[in-house]
Amino acid sequence: MNNAANTEKEKQAPEIVREEDYLFDKSWTCPICGGKIKERTVKGSKVKLKGSDQDLRPRYEQLELLKYDVVLCPACGYTALGRYFDTVTQVQAKNIREKICANFNAHVEAKSTYSYSEALWRYRMALANAIVKGTKASEKAYICLKAAWLLRSRAEHLDQDLPDYDAQKKQCGEEEKEFLRNALDGFIEARASEDFPMCGMDESTVDYLIAALAVEFERYDVASRLVVEVLHSTTNPRMKDRARDLKEIVSKKMQERNAASE
Repeated sequence: MNNAANTEKEKQAPEIVREEDYLFDKSWTCPICGGKIKERTVKGSKVKLKGSDQDLRPRYEQLELLKYDVVLCPACGYTALGRYFDTVTQVQAKNIREKICANFNAHVEAKSTYSYSEALWRYRMALANAIVKGTKASEKAYICLKAAWLLRSRAEHLDQDLPDYDAQKKQCGEEEKEFLRNALDGFIEARASEDFPMCGMDESTVDYLIAALAVEFERYDVASRLVVEVLHSTTNPRMKDRARDLKEIVSKKMQERNAASE
């Protein structure tokens, strides 16, 4: 009887799912020093998207994927988003060796998961490397955008019982806004000088993203113009629905601003 009861309880007990259950080690070769790297990577087939923010930040049910988008060589310090890690010219490699590797002395431990602090440091390293590489404006903007999204997620997951909860949340918000500002400026520059697709996004997606970011900084002229571009494009219906919603937000914000100035 007892064994049967225990077996029934085991069947009914909820399965404990850990973040590391959704990760695996992916192998990379550093294009700067030739070192062999193993980075924690998300098993894409196991995670489920539950929605996205106005500026396209994806939200998943199981874990924060943004923590695992950056690849870092612990031997030399070369760091980049996974989609750009192998793309390095000889001149860029020389600059990285002289300005990144020569000054890199951080001790990077192999871990089963990354904390928000560790992930944010990796994004800062990726941005420093991108600046030294002299990469396209879109790559730097994309790093800034993802770092901003990561900070938003961090703020959402802060323990409200922390004694400095309010201060930490405020800091996350301020840092997020600075990264978003840099992302907006970078994508505007990239749109005027680069070809599509850009960071894996087509023209309509980039236009919508710039419009959404522009709303954040009350640049309603930019937002209004690009929303119209999206609505007149041949993009998919879902993106057009997003653009219509954003157009209503922009119109309301402009009306409020005009009323306040009267």
